[in-house]
Amino acid sequence: MKALVYTGVKELSYMDRPMPQPQDDEVLVRVMASGICGSDMHAYLGHDARRPAPLTLGHEAAGVVVGGPDDGRRVTINPLVACQACGLCDTGRENLCARRQIISMPPRQGAFADYVTMPPRNLITVPDHTPLTHAALAEPIACGWHGVRLGRGVLTCDLSSARTVVIGGGAIGVGAALSLAAQGVGDITLIEPNETRRAHLADIAGFEVCGPDEPAMPAEGSADIVIDGVGFATTRASASTIARAGGVIVHIGLGEATGGLDIRRMTLQEITFIGTYTYTARDFAETAAAIFDGRLGKLDWIETRPLSKGHRAFKDIRAGHVPAPKVILTPEHDA
Repeated sequence: MKALVYTGVKELSYMDRPMPQPQDDEVLVRVMASGICGSDMHAYLGHDARRPAPLTLGHEAAGVVVGGPDDGRRVTINPLVACQACGLCDTGRENLCARRQIISMPPRQGAFADYVTMPPRNLITVPDHTPLTHAALAEPIACGWHGVRLGRGVLTCDLSSARTVVIGGGAIGVGAALSLAAQGVGDITLIEPNETRRAHLADIAGFEVCGPDEPAMPAEGSADIVIDGVGFATTRASASTIARAGGVIVHIGLGEATGGLDIRRMTLQEITFIGTYTYTARDFAETAAAIFDGRLGKLDWIETRPLSKGHRAFKDIRAGHVPAPKVILTPEHDA
């Protein structure tokens, strides 16, 4: 089969790789769509020691089951494989399982390939009316869905009356904004510094888009919930400023490890900080259902490119030349 393999810092090669062999508790999935995530970019730039070269990246995927009783079943893939036996798994917090694995991180190869193997419990059936390129968005949007659910749990006001702010117009930020809308929020502002991307996002219904220096930029202490979908020191500083007294900061992005938070203001103003990593199986299933029934909108803000041209896509994203929040790679299945 063909795969897009991370072979070294800023190097990706489209090459032949061995066909994956399903274990006893797995099935083979023919990948039809796989999104480029920020974590893939971190690995590509050599910033993620958890993803050493050579490695097939990609974990935002959808495809078709090959072989067995479910042959031909259209599925979206939950890439987190938890142990199903620890206390965290027993209480529905599989995302925090100490023994969890994820495709695109050793020992599991990723979905920038013709095929991938997964346990059946990690697969959700995709209805015929939903394109698999849209179904592949379940993974990145589920991160925001999970974050909104956690923020809602500690907020002292009703979510329908909350003023919310999302920092970052990539797929994580857009997914978080759409999740806020789908879970009942009407007042949503998304902050995105890239003018080209802002223009692209302006056509997505349900939230206002602004730049950091524009008049629509939320004022200090004005937001009930601030979701940081970027995770740099500068965005954490903005979140610390924008959150109101008693408000909530939901931190999803992993751009930088340290800096930015105004701990003194957060302490004096009793601002809750929630770090959130990925999602639970429940969140993933709820996100997929929201995609299928249209609650997350048309999802027409993606750009598709062939997997064989994946390295060019990484370069274009890195250079800021891609207005779409998400690039989906589609295998050609020519080998």
